[in-house]
Amino acid sequence: MDQGMSTDNASTEHVNAGHLRAFIERIEKLEEEKKALSDDIKEVYGEAKGTGFDVKIIRKIVSIRKQDRDKRREEEEILGLYLSALGIE
Repeated sequence: MDQGMSTDNASTEHVNAGHLRAFIERIEKLEEEKKALSDDIKEVYGEAKGTGFDVKIIRKIVSIRKQDRDKRREEEEILGLYLSALGIE
């Protein structure tokens, strides 16, 4: 734990309630923000779908863009090799 307090001595040492409350409130605020962002993302996907785009493909593109380019190319090469070995390509 950050303050050098292990779980063993947490029960024997004084807990700083104000410090603990501040951490919990920060986490709760971030969870609320995360929920709001998640709702916003769903809304954008809904807008894309309403415009005629395939949301499943958009999600794949977003996932691909998150990947390291070299790692993605390596995975694509291996995928191509495996598909070719199975006669799928």
